[in-house]
Amino acid sequence: MRDVPADLLSRIESWPVAGAVLSPTPRSMRRIALAAVIADTVIMSTGAAVRLSSSGLGCPDWPRCSTADIVASKNAGQTLVNTWIEFGNRLLNFPLVVIAALVFIAAWRFRPQEPDGGYGSRRRGLFWLGVAQPAGIVAQAVIGGIVVLTKLNPAAVSIHFLVSASIVAAAVTLHVRCTEGTGPPVVVVRRDLRLLSAALAAVTGVMLAAGTVVTGTGPLAGHADTPRYKLPLEGVTQLHADIGWLLCGLTVALVLGLRVSGAPPRAMRAGWIVIAALLLQGMIGYIQYFNHLPAGLVWVHVTGAVIVWIAVLRLFFALRDRGPVNSALTGPAASVPTRQPEPLDR
Repeated sequence: MRDVPADLLSRIESWPVAGAVLSPTPRSMRRIALAAVIADTVIMSTGAAVRLSSSGLGCPDWPRCSTADIVASKNAGQTLVNTWIEFGNRLLNFPLVVIAALVFIAAWRFRPQEPDGGYGSRRRGLFWLGVAQPAGIVAQAVIGGIVVLTKLNPAAVSIHFLVSASIVAAAVTLHVRCTEGTGPPVVVVRRDLRLLSAALAAVTGVMLAAGTVVTGTGPLAGHADTPRYKLPLEGVTQLHADIGWLLCGLTVALVLGLRVSGAPPRAMRAGWIVIAALLLQGMIGYIQYFNHLPAGLVWVHVTGAVIVWIAVLRLFFALRDRGPVNSALTGPAASVPTRQPEPLDR
């Protein structure tokens, strides 16, 4: 931005949306990060819909839809509906790219005002979390191309899903960190409970990975002719369920520990949210299995897994504190009182 005339930059920043990106406040930075969390979750959900509707090869080529057409058209062995489902999911990457670019620019420009009214310094950690969004999209474009060109190889599809989960994790971390201070994290609960929350996050990641193996083994792997993991479906499903029960046990133990140790209200709320999400997710999981894996219920289950992932990460972050960010405004012209932290920032 150094080569942009100051008066032009000032006029651009006066536009509401541009100002929120070029001179972000902690509140606007948080909203932009939330947009990234939502967008990343939506693209994971629609990607699951592509696979579960047997539309994974609706566009059998990459980056074109087919060797003959750039956009959706009738392809051999695919209905036009399958083709448009896959092509529509590809089109959703355009708004995702826009949101990722806004996140990157806002994280780069984010400099909370110091208590003395001076300019704050760039938050290096936030900057790299912002970089993770566009970088993740580029990586996913490459992996997505490999998925298509290998005719939905299950290992490639699993990697595709897990990289998406990592991008969601980066967006959630950015959403939390942009309204925190820069001090070292202070654990607000017993240290053993903090370690238990880290174990909970790790087991949740393992559960997501196991879920991709179940889907890649069963009848909803993307297309009737796609390769599958050569594993017994009942066995991998049981393993996935066992991991889910372990996850529930860890969550109950953690929430009980938080309760008896007098944890802050924010931590308790985050814990109850995880328990509610897991109960609903487990119920859906068993219903779909005993009803022979209807695609609609499996899609709800996959989307629910992403929501559980976000809830677990939120719980992990709720158990430590870095203090409030210095001020509500950035930029040299900021001259308003320091923002009081909102309840979720404490």
